Amino acid sequence: MIRMTAAQAAALVRTEDTLLVGGSGSGHAVPDALLAALGVRYRETGQPRALTVLHPVGLGDGKARGMGHLAQDGLLKRVVTGTYVDCPSEARMALDEKFEAYSLPQGVMSQLMREMAAGRPGLMTKVGLHTFIDPRLGGGRQNRRATEDLVENVQFRGEEYLFYKPFHVDVVFVRGSAADEEGNISMEHEAVTLEMLSMAQAARRCGGLVVAQVKRIVPRGSLHPKMVKIPGILVDVLVVDPNQWQTYATQDNPAYSGHLRVNLSDIPRLPAGPRRVIARRGAMELFEGAICNLGSGISTGIANIAAEEGVLARVCLTNEQGNIGGAPSSKEPGAASSPDAQVDQPYQFDFYDGGGLDLAFLSFAEFDVAGNVNVSRFGGRLVGPGGFINISQGARKVIFGGTLTANGAAKAVAQVEQITFSGPYARECGQQILYVTERAVFRLGPEGPELIEIAPGTDLEADVLGVMGFRPSVSPDLKLMDAALFSDAPMGLATRLPPHPPRAVLARLQGMETTA
Repeated sequence: MIRMTAAQAAALVRTEDTLLVGGSGSGHAVPDALLAALGVRYRETGQPRALTVLHPVGLGDGKARGMGHLAQDGLLKRVVTGTYVDCPSEARMALDEKFEAYSLPQGVMSQLMREMAAGRPGLMTKVGLHTFIDPRLGGGRQNRRATEDLVENVQFRGEEYLFYKPFHVDVVFVRGSAADEEGNISMEHEAVTLEMLSMAQAARRCGGLVVAQVKRIVPRGSLHPKMVKIPGILVDVLVVDPNQWQTYATQDNPAYSGHLRVNLSDIPRLPAGPRRVIARRGAMELFEGAICNLGSGISTGIANIAAEEGVLARVCLTNEQGNIGGAPSSKEPGAASSPDAQVDQPYQFDFYDGGGLDLAFLSFAEFDVAGNVNVSRFGGRLVGPGGFINISQGARKVIFGGTLTANGAAKAVAQVEQITFSGPYARECGQQILYVTERAVFRLGPEGPELIEIAPGTDLEADVLGVMGFRPSVSPDLKLMDAALFSDAPMGLATRLPPHPPRAVLARLQGMETTA
């Protein structure tokens, strides 16, 4: 292991290399000093050129950090990522055909790191079937320059899967909190741990360089072995950035890292408006002990409502980056205040893909007559799917939230621009699907979205059907949305939270004596 400056480490990246970058949007464990140094080197020398950059999660502060350092003409040949939304300059370059642009499911990319680490041929999964990731619907391509097939349809034992091909890695940039003199790296002050270990192992398997950024060096032997996330045997180069912040906006929040437990009831109250109504209606789907995922955007308000109603401790909120329990952050997506556990991201997605989620609360940009949902590309914006596809395909019940219109334009359209969630496939898989808006609620019926609730005082034709791009079926049992949703007073959710549906496995415990 060799210590270098960020500039010296950036000089190790060569033209046409494949660079793997760890971290998550909002600056969680992002090796930003390394990315900045690489961007400076290119501006000053024109080298390296034509890089392929892989980053499972979006990297950026919405301005110039993260992948913004590398968003320069000629520096990038190809980008494969879960999402572009954190870095507008990267997204704009993709739309302008400046590099080959792909977006694959965040969970798939995370899990693929483990397959690459082990030298396996790739990842076979059902995640992405019948979405724009499916080769029949685009194969994850986001511009015309992206011509290579990164995903294949395969048949195995009579069932259909997608096969995601592995990548060769020349250099990986990872980040931790501290490193000892042997190069062992801990992540005790990070908000998430992600797939840093798998990335380092994947690079080593390919014969690539592992470059790690940390905040400080500690004496040899001072790190508890269980705190070491990346063993020193995998680290080639160490770069110290004493000014490293926990996130782009937060220098150090001990509630994110688990060093401090905070009162979760202190989460701010959502102000009156459509977002509050939508979050409140979504929260009415909660039940005792429900294991949930909160997506970004409007759905993060579920945590605020659960806290306000006094039921946050009675459900388990999670996010895909690996936090279990606590309160997922609405300001810095990926972090959570006072989580009960933090697991590596690939294992969180294993749990999601395996049906571990009772409920998923996700946002929609648009939904269509077939019940398809788009969040990945719309209105001239390139966002990417993030963890949306894994989450929406794996959960037993999905509640999509959003306003029925945006700036006067319909968000219920005849056909979505890009299929990030397939309504017909969800129906085939037996999922329960709701589309919740501030003035109406729909469920996925046999033919598509079916209107089941309407806000009190709303005109069915003028305020709902007349502002949609298609005419949904209307339930013969059309009901009014609960009037409590529109009141400033608490809904009383604590007294009417339904019990957890019985799990078949719990039958084993019937009649058993317990010590609880």
